[in-house]
Amino acid sequence: MSKIIKLKQGLDINLVGEAQRSVGQTVAATEVSLKPADFACLKPHLEVKVGDKVKAGSVLFTDKNRPEVRFCSPVSGEVTEVRRAERRRITDVVVKADGQNDFEKFDTSKASSKDGAKALLLQSGLWPYLRQRPFNIVADPSQDAKAVYISTFDSAPLAADYQFVLKDRLADFQAGIDLLSKIAPVYVGYDAKISGNIFANVKNATITGFEGPHPAGNAGVQINHVCPVNKGEQVIVVNPQDVAIIGRLAKDGIYDAKKTIAVAGSKVKSPAYVSTVANASISGIIAGNYDATDARIIGGNVLTGTKLDDKGYVGFYDNEITIIPEGNYYDFFGWALPGLKKYSFSHTFFSWLSPKRKYDLDTNTHGEKRAYVVTGTFEKLVPMDIYPLQLIKAILAENIELMEELGIYEVAEEDFALCEFADTSKTDIQAIIRKGLDLMVQETM
Repeated sequence: MSKIIKLKQGLDINLVGEAQRSVGQTVAATEVSLKPADFACLKPHLEVKVGDKVKAGSVLFTDKNRPEVRFCSPVSGEVTEVRRAERRRITDVVVKADGQNDFEKFDTSKASSKDGAKALLLQSGLWPYLRQRPFNIVADPSQDAKAVYISTFDSAPLAADYQFVLKDRLADFQAGIDLLSKIAPVYVGYDAKISGNIFANVKNATITGFEGPHPAGNAGVQINHVCPVNKGEQVIVVNPQDVAIIGRLAKDGIYDAKKTIAVAGSKVKSPAYVSTVANASISGIIAGNYDATDARIIGGNVLTGTKLDDKGYVGFYDNEITIIPEGNYYDFFGWALPGLKKYSFSHTFFSWLSPKRKYDLDTNTHGEKRAYVVTGTFEKLVPMDIYPLQLIKAILAENIELMEELGIYEVAEEDFALCEFADTSKTDIQAIIRKGLDLMVQETM
């Protein structure tokens, strides 16, 4: 029987607009975009030009610092645009799909060894699905990993339900675990609150159940309790839907980037799941299914996602699109009113008397940036053996040694998303954590 770990710190935010457990439609991607910005600390080297024909699995760009790490097209078609920003920095490589689903074929015969498994993932362009702790960047293939960790549930508000998404792809998921186990021992975390969890009996992995509020589903939180990261060690993190993509590679030797995306939020008319491919244009996914008036489209969940426009693309690691109201208004005496319909973590409003109520929250921060006030709030929201406020201050001071002592090697931006949500100082805490991780990469790699 697997071990079960119960977490107390954290916060569940109940929002309206959860995606119904049904696939509303299948959207064939007409256009995809691979964005270097999805990969922290990446310096892309372009391998194609406009007009080139590509297959699913053809390389589009590589990492200048680690040229063996390839980033490949998820569809077959033609490279139609390479978008650049200031100093000719690449922002998007756009491929127009031809609808033929032509795949590059990769040799899987040598994938039974560690080196063979790494070579297959690198050649096929699936290695970027492997992110490492520390630093939350694409894993370093030259370093031996301590473990591969897979959290099979997302506890964030309105997050995709992998029980539903992968119920018909368990064979691919298991094949992915089998391949990843050649690289390092595999650990799987599952939601112990769900009776008959489909991930509780996967093979070739160490299984641990978790109970508790968000961020109990974060891989970093689970790693902190199961296989902590020490200086000089590497733990690889993989999203469960990406494990299934890796499994399809192991079975058939192709990069099949098929994904099921949750479309959720109070602005969505019919919240449901959509079958598409990674990096697809969102225009076909959300068209006609949301109220565009004062709407914020988010790639990812409401706590950690990225703002998109209606012509944006699904991010490389995204498994959902969330659409909520834009909070472009001011509350007159908002702090002085009873606020029976306002959400409050600190019990400022009487709404805390209805803990199971679902809220239609928007993007309004209800205040502006101000000096830090030590309230002890962050410690209630981060179920890890670290001091979150002290770590944030160490990053702001760029104190490398203190950052190491306070646990910078184990954290990612998402682990501090609740702190940012509840912060009375309205600070961009996730950006601060990313700054600290980038600084550590510069100093140690």
